[in-house]
Amino acid sequence: MTIKETFTLHGENLVKKVKELIAEGNVTRITITNHDGKEVASFPLTIGIAGILLAPVFAAIGAIAAFIGDCSVTVEKHVDDVK
Repeated sequence: MTIKETFTLHGENLVKKVKELIAEGNVTRITITNHDGKEVASFPLTIGIAGILLAPVFAAIGAIAAFIGDCSVTVEKHVDDVK
């Protein structure tokens, strides 16, 4: 099952929060929207992706963080069904 979580934060905390979320290991997509709700960037992630392959993603998020004020990060996560 896939769930979505949305976090509202300031641009300077964006990279830190994204790194924390990716470290959880079950994130499949990250979408960044500005304060007006317009999608600024969307990054699909493969489960088990190597850290070195995430460097361009972190660089792009860092560049976005430098120009954006308040933003929202929507994270899609894969969660195993609990029975």
